Amino acid sequence: MDISQLRTVIHVAELGSLSKAADRLRIAQPALSRQVRLLEDELGIRLFDRHGRGMVVTEAGQEVLRHAHRIMGELEEIRASVADEDAPLRGHVSIGMPPTVSDILSVPLVSAFRARHPDATIRIVSAYSGYLLDWLHRGEIDVAILFESRPVRSLRSQSLLEEILYLIGPAGSDLHPDQPVGFDSLAERQLLLPSTGHGLRNILEDCARERGVRLDVRVEADSYSTLKNLVKSGHGLTILPLAPIHEEIGAGQLTYAPITDPVPLRRLMLTYPSDRTTPRLARFAAATITATAADLVGRGIWSGRLLDAAKP
Repeated sequence: MDISQLRTVIHVAELGSLSKAADRLRIAQPALSRQVRLLEDELGIRLFDRHGRGMVVTEAGQEVLRHAHRIMGELEEIRASVADEDAPLRGHVSIGMPPTVSDILSVPLVSAFRARHPDATIRIVSAYSGYLLDWLHRGEIDVAILFESRPVRSLRSQSLLEEILYLIGPAGSDLHPDQPVGFDSLAERQLLLPSTGHGLRNILEDCARERGVRLDVRVEADSYSTLKNLVKSGHGLTILPLAPIHEEIGAGQLTYAPITDPVPLRRLMLTYPSDRTTPRLARFAAATITATAADLVGRGIWSGRLLDAAKP
């Protein structure tokens, strides 16, 4: 087993194709195929399922891939540790975010990497917190934005932002930014919300229990883009942060109202595995996320409160 074989596995897994990996690495395809085959022979497992449309990592291959990413990350850290602090970095970093946050931060994050570390590869994983937690533990992502939950010894977290949730309606609804809606009155409205167990739904159900009301949820959808489209089509109201629907509000496609007594809030945390050193690329990603959040809050696009660790 050698570094070139591990690098090949990573690129083939990412691109799903030997030919695409060969083009990226500028190595003849038969040579790459031989590297994969030799590693499979040595390990006694099949790393990829081959089919007409490409190559898919097997379950055993996923485990090898996880270790390969960690080994390549450690090698890059060795290079980075002796390099100029301001020198552009190479290597790979994986960042996990909930879908509503990914839509806000993906573009500025990629722009920052292109400007500062153009030779680095960045993977943005958009998924719900339960999946992100699992991938953090397994070493498949380096840093994640998670909604606050009970502390876990194997992870360390840094406070980022306390986000305000609003009642969202279609254009022409009776909602207005200057007219707050009492939480109790939500019991009289048809709501479209994520399913039970989803973090946002849990926050709202906790508020409902606090007030002794029952939410009237006629449709459940775990995709926030689906929720937006259903609201636009007049099928009900939903509750979301404003940042990911900033453009729709500006275009007059959606409207909103603050919710009071209580104000539903959710706290975002930057979270890292505590059993290994955080790579410099992951630290750069976290710093960019923190600066972007501060900028968006300052400009009123991301409605919420920066927490102490994220304040400039």
